[in-house]
Amino acid sequence: MEQRLEIRDLHARIVDGEAILKGVNLVVPAGEVHALMGPNGSGKSTLAKVMAGDPQYEITQGDVLIDGESILELEPDERARAGLYLAFQYPVEVPGVSIANFLRLALNARREEGDEVGVMEFYGKLQRAVKALDWDESIIERNLHEGFSGGEKKRSEILQLLVLEPRYAILDETDSGLDVDALKVVSKGVNAARGERFGALVITHYQRLLNHIVPDFVHVMVDGRVVKHGPKELAMELDTRGYDWVRLEAGLDPVGDHEPAPHVGA
Repeated sequence: MEQRLEIRDLHARIVDGEAILKGVNLVVPAGEVHALMGPNGSGKSTLAKVMAGDPQYEITQGDVLIDGESILELEPDERARAGLYLAFQYPVEVPGVSIANFLRLALNARREEGDEVGVMEFYGKLQRAVKALDWDESIIERNLHEGFSGGEKKRSEILQLLVLEPRYAILDETDSGLDVDALKVVSKGVNAARGERFGALVITHYQRLLNHIVPDFVHVMVDGRVVKHGPKELAMELDTRGYDWVRLEAGLDPVGDHEPAPHVGA
């Protein structure tokens, strides 16, 4: 069986509201990192939330599969145990729970009873992940995201990714609000996770992130559908030509929002 994260003709809307996803088709094979780009309001973050099982959205058609098995009937925690990980655009604070305790609980929740990770094994894994992100080890005793800056929250999400080692990750605008130095650190962590058994969908507006996390493939989402696919060079073309070009190619009206991606250092 081919190992991949697959989205088939996915339609979704806000519960009792308007449609946002209008037939999304996308495949991310294990061992590859794909980028999903698109203008504001195109449905990228909605796609991430729907895949993770956010109850404020209703799926009206289509499917999401991990290695050929549908996950749509699973609860969010069951989807995580099936191997799916979502790095949130806006990570929430969890007062009273340290990063170390949270991650050990999360890691053991994904294992069978009696196969819990040992203390030494866990802390070895955690220390390696902290080192990969150029962080001081004292960070693991801080409460999860409490009092963190935006950059620290994003780094914490990637720390979780490295410790939990999911089969597939969705990184929702991980670059949002990051300065150049923080962007490089977070990208270093994502690149450390790359491997033949790991697939990722990196959601971003801008090409600058993809200078550091070089994708195997790029998809472009407009008006709730993926309308263009291409190699990594497609991101550079979007940087130059903007999203109206893709709209016109797809037979959609332009919106006058050129929205080219800023270069690194801008």
